[in-house]
This record gives sequence, C-alpha cells and structure tokens, in this order.
Amino acid sequence: MNNEENDLLLPGERVDDLQWKNLRIIQSPDAFRFGMDAVLLADFAQIRPRSRVCDLGTGTGILALLLSGRDPDMRCEAIEIQPDAADRAERSMRLNGLSDRITVHNRDLKDVRSFLPHAAYDLVICNPPYSPAQASLHSPKAALRAARQETECTLDDVAAAAAFLLKDRGRFSLMLPAARLSDAFETLRRHRLEPKRLRFVHGNAARPARLALIEAMSGVHPGLIIQPPLIVKNPDGTDTAEIARIYHQETE
Repeated sequence: MNNEENDLLLPGERVDDLQWKNLRIIQSPDAFRFGMDAVLLADFAQIRPRSRVCDLGTGTGILALLLSGRDPDMRCEAIEIQPDAADRAERSMRLNGLSDRITVHNRDLKDVRSFLPHAAYDLVICNPPYSPAQASLHSPKAALRAARQETECTLDDVAAAAAFLLKDRGRFSLMLPAARLSDAFETLRRHRLEPKRLRFVHGNAARPARLALIEAMSGVHPGLIIQPPLIVKNPDGTDTAEIARIYHQETE
C-alpha cells in the first residue's frame, strides 16, 4: 500500500484494484461491497462522450468509477444517503483523481429537486435495492438492509428522481430481479419513462433469468428491444466469453 492510499483509509478499510484503467476503490469488509451486478449494469448503460450523469444511491461509488473509465469527459453527480458510504465513495474519487469530475452528495435521492437541476442529465443510473421493505429476509446491519431492501427508498422514488433529472430522450439504466420486471415497467411508465431496452441475465443457459437489465428513456414513443440473454457461466462452470469481455475490456 502506498502513502496516498494509506492516507485515505480509515481503520478496517482496504483498497481494491478494479483491474481496469488503473481504477481503485475503497471498501470495508463490514459494509456493503459491490458485486457482479454493478459491473454488468455499468457495461449495459449507454454513455456518450461528454455525458452528464447522475448515479442514484452510489454506495461504494462503483458505477460512477466504471463509467468514468468509459467516458473520460463524463461529469457525474453521485448521491448516497448513508454518511459512511458517501464518505468512502468520496475518498475513492480522490484516490483516483476524479473529484473534479465526480461529486458525491451525502443526500437523499428523494430530495433531488432541492439540489440538482431539472432535465439536465443525459444518463441516470441506479442499482436499486432488490427487495421490498417487507421481504422476509433481513440483514442485521442497517447499512446492508438499505442496500438490499427498500428501507430508505422505493423503486417509485428512484423512478421519480430519474424522471426529474433526465433530459428529453435521456436514458435511465437500472438492474432488478427478473421477477420484479412487471412492477418495474408499470412504475417507469407511471413516471413517463418508456422501457426501450431489456436484457436478461442468466447464471447459465439452463437456468431461468435471475436479473433484468433495463433501459428506459424520457419523452419517447413505445418500442422495446429485447437483447440476447447475458449468460454468466458456461456448462463447465467457467466464465463465458462475454463475462470475460466485461471484466477485461482493455488491457493496460
């Protein structure tokens, strides 16, 4: 560990190398850590040069970091309600020299109207809590519950924030369990966000879809493109070629 990393770490934290674009992230074993779903969502999102992005519920900051690698001129507002997580994400931006491009706000995404501009963003991205607040399985830690269950915000809250932030024809990218797809489409359309692109994620080709990658757009007509499924594992248990591509987009 170099002095720069050590100066930014709190007790118990560590720096993980993302193995791409020299990006690094600060994480804590006792807090929520990003998983494959965030990496798949960052790859799925369509980002154009010089995009203005808002990351709702940034958590570790992983989505903002990965998108910065795809668009070196991106500007991003990353919102996180939990103070510890927001502080950790902000320090990750400093670690990567991205503080001038990615601003972390320790705020509630339900209050975006009070601190971010209306209809100003090309892309809104969110990896929201997967389970309703009343789900039967509960994490004993409040921070983990907030990341996994709708204790701090609901899908409706996230869609409302995205609808406020997006420009006309702006894109909203999110990931949810495939079982919640009908609820997701209903919620998006209620906020005048039209589902335009859908891709299912399967653990392997023999299993039902586990997750759904969704892109909706503001101010467009209906018309949904269902992309080929994303398969994570080959029959022998190895990663598929596409997973290898997503995790190793470029060699440094």
